Amino acid sequence: MPTLDSKVDDLYKGPLQEFVASRTALAKTLSGDEAKRVKGLQKPTVVPWAVNQLYWHARPAYDRLVSSGEKLREAQIEALKGRSADVRRATEAHRKALADAVTHALRLASAAGAHPGADELTRTLETISLARDHEEQPGRLTKALRPAGFEALAGVPVKALPPEAAPRPAQGPRLVAKPKSTPLEEPRKREAEPSKKAAEPSRKAAEPSRKAERQRKKAIERATAVAARAKADESRARAAWERSKQALAAAELALASLTQEDRT
Repeated sequence: MPTLDSKVDDLYKGPLQEFVASRTALAKTLSGDEAKRVKGLQKPTVVPWAVNQLYWHARPAYDRLVSSGEKLREAQIEALKGRSADVRRATEAHRKALADAVTHALRLASAAGAHPGADELTRTLETISLARDHEEQPGRLTKALRPAGFEALAGVPVKALPPEAAPRPAQGPRLVAKPKSTPLEEPRKREAEPSKKAAEPSRKAAEPSRKAERQRKKAIERATAVAARAKADESRARAAWERSKQALAAAELALASLTQEDRT
């Protein structure tokens, strides 16, 4: 006899437009907490529903994507630790698995008369494959997801800097007690006054060069900050372009497949 969990799975396996009616029918066969649990099940939107169809009806493609995502994540973590890792190969394998998974999901959705957005579908599958933890059980996804940022690697120990490269802690000015002058030292101080006055012009002449050096350092710091922001913007733009490219490729494959089916 099917368990309640298997009956709930059947809700997420079935057509999206039948979810509410099937949920109501299942709840009527139950009582108490079980009926309350079933009534509280959330209906998926079209993108997570398509991901569920991939999980239930094209499991090999789903498993390949998750496996490639785990390997990519492991490679990235190893690289952050300063160890040898082929991140490029892992990235390429994950990209291919993602495109294949999107194609399968679009085909399954189209066959059921649903049309999820390829870009949002790609982002959701990418997030599932790279995440360490999942809020919802596989095959029962109810909402679209977005890839995490660097917070996904929280807790990963980064390789420490060597001692010579580690920044030294800032030290404040040292306060040294000024010794009191003795009667014998007073004549010496008066004799030293002319030499101090003679050194004043040279110190004043050095002021412009020190000021120019401080301005140069500040300009370097500003340029470094601008370059860092530009590099971050470029990385985000490149990632968005990659997702759009994958979504386009998946959409074209799905369209070609549907066109071929119409011809046959």
